[in-house]
Amino acid sequence: MSADNENCTNQQGYSMVYLILLLGLLIPGAAMAASLDELIDRAVSPVSDALTNIIFYELNLGFANIPFIVVWLVTGATFFTLYFRFINLRAMKHSVRLIRGDYTDPNATGDVTHFQALATALSGTVGLGNIAGVAIAVSTGGPGATFWMILAGLLGMSSKFTECTLGVKYRRVNEDGTISGGPMYYLSHGIAENYPALAGFGKALAMIFAVFCIGGAIGAGSMFQTNQAFGQLLVITGGDSSPLADYGWAFGAVIAVLVGLVIIGGIRSIAKVTEKIVPFMGALYVLVGLIIIISNIGALPAAFGAIINGAFSPEGVAGGAIGVLILGFRRAAFSNEAGVGSAAIAHSAVKTNEPVTEGLVALYEPFVDTVVICTITALVIIITGAVDPNTSMEGVALTSRAYASVFEWFPYLLFFAVLLFAFSTTISWSYYGVKSWTYLVGEGKGKELVFKVIIMISVILGASVNLAAVMNLADSMILVMSVPNLIGVYLLTPIVKRELDSYWGRYKRGELKVYR
Repeated sequence: MSADNENCTNQQGYSMVYLILLLGLLIPGAAMAASLDELIDRAVSPVSDALTNIIFYELNLGFANIPFIVVWLVTGATFFTLYFRFINLRAMKHSVRLIRGDYTDPNATGDVTHFQALATALSGTVGLGNIAGVAIAVSTGGPGATFWMILAGLLGMSSKFTECTLGVKYRRVNEDGTISGGPMYYLSHGIAENYPALAGFGKALAMIFAVFCIGGAIGAGSMFQTNQAFGQLLVITGGDSSPLADYGWAFGAVIAVLVGLVIIGGIRSIAKVTEKIVPFMGALYVLVGLIIIISNIGALPAAFGAIINGAFSPEGVAGGAIGVLILGFRRAAFSNEAGVGSAAIAHSAVKTNEPVTEGLVALYEPFVDTVVICTITALVIIITGAVDPNTSMEGVALTSRAYASVFEWFPYLLFFAVLLFAFSTTISWSYYGVKSWTYLVGEGKGKELVFKVIIMISVILGASVNLAAVMNLADSMILVMSVPNLIGVYLLTPIVKRELDSYWGRYKRGELKVYR
């Protein structure tokens, strides 16, 4: 039997295992469908509330109380932007050529192309954070939150550049030829190599990051995605009175099976799916948003005015200007994950011998995710006046209502888009979680299978928990990953600078080989 046939047989075997396990979850669930969602919600909500209180501990800065995690991310993004002399702006043109493959050596080490790596990472960020997260920001913080989201996206580009360069620099090639990389490896191996006295500290940071990343894959990568996808299904089938209202678990089970059939193939399988889904769903969503904005072009100046005024208004919706700033940065961080380190795991698998090239490609993640897509979502919500003043927090339902005010059929299209967003984000985050899991417990198909089953279960749970509980859990797990990650990135920043100076010098002198 050939290696390809053997791999195919193994994958089919894993598929059967998935289906059997998931059916085992469905059978007992069918007997208590009406109460299962409530039981799950009761179990998860206290955990998410406790984590939120810890992660968003507020620092008293004299003029305001600001969550530590927000200060941590903004400080890092600002530092990297200044340290690398606004690499987030000056390298954009060259990054496009890298994404096209102009400088890609076909014989370079790696599993996926620059475009596939970017698509996989974008599929983990471009998703319901852009649709539901922006709606949450505008509904709770007003239009001004949009300004801070955009600024956070621009600064976050520099954070992405730094961590993704390190991800490729310190990646590891496994015995089967696959790649393992990301913060777990540059925190452990990178710190040990450059600061031998801190080797133990670096390994501890790597293990802490891996644990948090596993939590992020479960909370934000799986639970939040199916939660909001199911929420949109309810929107188009009758809302709270929908006959499907008590069957979130069943919806989650269907999505879980579909996700399982993709993620068993590893990063190559994931990349093949995401490189097709992400451009399509992103273009579809942006196109409809632009049509609405252009058709209401006269309202655009007032919308931008509301964004600017709301960002600096001393009397704001969510605690004044500082409150809106905090909310904007928090939602941007959840949406683009700059500084969190997750994307470095996907980018580590790229085919390249130049670590800096993937850091430059990664610049487009926060740009596309936050500066483009989040801004379009916010403008549509503001222009259409869809915010309900009697509702304290809304997610995907608000975005759906805003688009539907112009196109009555849009909620059905949005459900399709939300499904694709949720699906692609879940499969990407499952890869991040698997790599963190195997870093802790060791490589192996059987060990990977255990975590993939956990992801399947979390997909089912996510559709059964209320939005606030899932949002708090997702935020907490995603953002806390930035603590160990940025400690290591700060220590390794000089290594990135050496890599950048060498590469950029050769680029400016025309010494880089062009392959197409």
